[in-house]
Amino acid sequence: MSQEIRNIAIIAHVDHGKTTLTDGLMEFTGSREGDQSMDNNALEQERGITIYAKNTSVEYKDTKINIVDTPGHADFGSEVERVLRSIDSVLLVVDAQEGPMPQTRFVLKKSLELGLKPIVIINKIDKPAADTDRCEEQVLELFLELGATDEQSNFPVVYAIGRDGLAKRKMSDEMKDLAPVLDTILEHVPAAKGYEAGEDLRAQVFNLGYDNFLGRLAVARIYDGKLAKGQQIFIRSHDGETKKGKIVKLSGYKGVAQVELEEAFAGDIVLIAGLEDINIGETVTNSETAELLPEIAIDEPTVSMRFLVNSSPFAGREGKYVTSRQIGERLEKELEINVGLQVEPQGDSFIVRGRGEMHIAILLENMRREGYEMSVSQPQVIIKDIDGIKSEPFEEVTIDIPTEYQGAVIERLSNRGFIMQNMIPHENQVRLLFEGPTRGLLGYKNQFIIDTKGEGILASRFIEFRAYAGEIKKRKVGSMTSMATGKALGFGLFGLQDRGELYIGAGADVYEGMVIGNTSKGEEMVVNPTKGKQLTNVRASGSDDAISLTPHRPLSIEIGLEIMLEDEYLEVCPKSIRLRKQYLKESERKRSK
Repeated sequence: MSQEIRNIAIIAHVDHGKTTLTDGLMEFTGSREGDQSMDNNALEQERGITIYAKNTSVEYKDTKINIVDTPGHADFGSEVERVLRSIDSVLLVVDAQEGPMPQTRFVLKKSLELGLKPIVIINKIDKPAADTDRCEEQVLELFLELGATDEQSNFPVVYAIGRDGLAKRKMSDEMKDLAPVLDTILEHVPAAKGYEAGEDLRAQVFNLGYDNFLGRLAVARIYDGKLAKGQQIFIRSHDGETKKGKIVKLSGYKGVAQVELEEAFAGDIVLIAGLEDINIGETVTNSETAELLPEIAIDEPTVSMRFLVNSSPFAGREGKYVTSRQIGERLEKELEINVGLQVEPQGDSFIVRGRGEMHIAILLENMRREGYEMSVSQPQVIIKDIDGIKSEPFEEVTIDIPTEYQGAVIERLSNRGFIMQNMIPHENQVRLLFEGPTRGLLGYKNQFIIDTKGEGILASRFIEFRAYAGEIKKRKVGSMTSMATGKALGFGLFGLQDRGELYIGAGADVYEGMVIGNTSKGEEMVVNPTKGKQLTNVRASGSDDAISLTPHRPLSIEIGLEIMLEDEYLEVCPKSIRLRKQYLKESERKRSK
């Protein structure tokens, strides 16, 4: 109770080192047990990105520091917005080589609007092309551009190599450990308001979790008063509704581990169980008349997709949960914790709206691993009517590429409705800034990797809804669709590989209407991949050449969502991912057109 508390969040663009730095702080203060990491979800570890905001706490010089690690990818921006309301300062981590990127701008803008005074960590200073002076100058420019006050712009800077657990305050200093980061936090982050006897309880929920035994869990910041296990409380929302509840279990954080508490006091961040219908932004209080805490607004979704029961000839081969009721229940459960998502039932299918392709792809990947099987339609942007004007979401795109690829990238994005805002050359690299409709970006990322031979970095962030940009001409590839059911044979595929790119290899099971590849010229082709060689007793040197197949491109959920056409479904199963036509028979496809 007498211990001082500091509440901070770590924010940055994707892959600038937030999680590694947080792990380093836990290691340095002795709060980390074994190989514990903030990225404890299997998908996060595989992809090397943070998807869910998570809490930890460390103790340093008799002070408890609550740290919230936030996602860096723009599709998970709704996680960041909520977190910023619950803390008193932010550590803004910026890569010394790349400088501020789109998500840096997004999260910093939100922080400054809330009046927070950030601490800047210039990370990865050991990179070969790191330029700390240039990076610091770009950060200051960004602060001023976003309308920071004089006090906010006079930010403290710490230089770090998060991976090695080293930091220093001046470039001329020697580096020993991460103490400079923690000392800067103690100096510049205001202590959380402590408990005063007799005051009413006020706590606000900023994140949700789910436990199969305890049900919905609420992560909340206590602003006033104290909270105790078994306490009867009121849950009040801004629409005037008041609900009653009882706290079944109360936990705090020690490192990433949850520690059960009997009571918690103002200033702390806790996990509450037992409040089934609590939502983000609601105020937990012990008085029906206590003043509500300010509302937490969440940005709306920009992309929608339809989830359907899998109706292909191979349906039910791999999945444990295949009915629309089971898919619907799983989506309902996802809504418990994933507040950036919206689900609308439509007959036997569900319209799922999210913040971007990746936001929904992560949900699909999680469902697939849990044994769900379903089909999904092509992602579509959400078109809205704003003051009588047809409007669509627009994105800001930042691209870092070697100079020789700039022509191809500029041409490609211009054709997709993007307008270049700025071009900043730096040695043999160039940074391009574009603005354009989200529609133009759907399906582009794979093409970008090809155009830049894997050397480019593309990052985007949603700006706002603007007037509809008209028709967009994308590079059209046609589909190579199977006319037969059976096993694909090397002989059959050998004759097809010159016509485009294959998604399957020899020995794969195929069915009529399944898309097995694309055609580079753009026309639709109906083919027979099960065709075998006519065998005779006569051997001829000219016709018996060895068959060599070009390696095919296996489908993943992200690649499938990018390349699928409007008349196709992506079949997502626990072990397989396939593309198929909505109408499996060629005669039905012609009739539907």
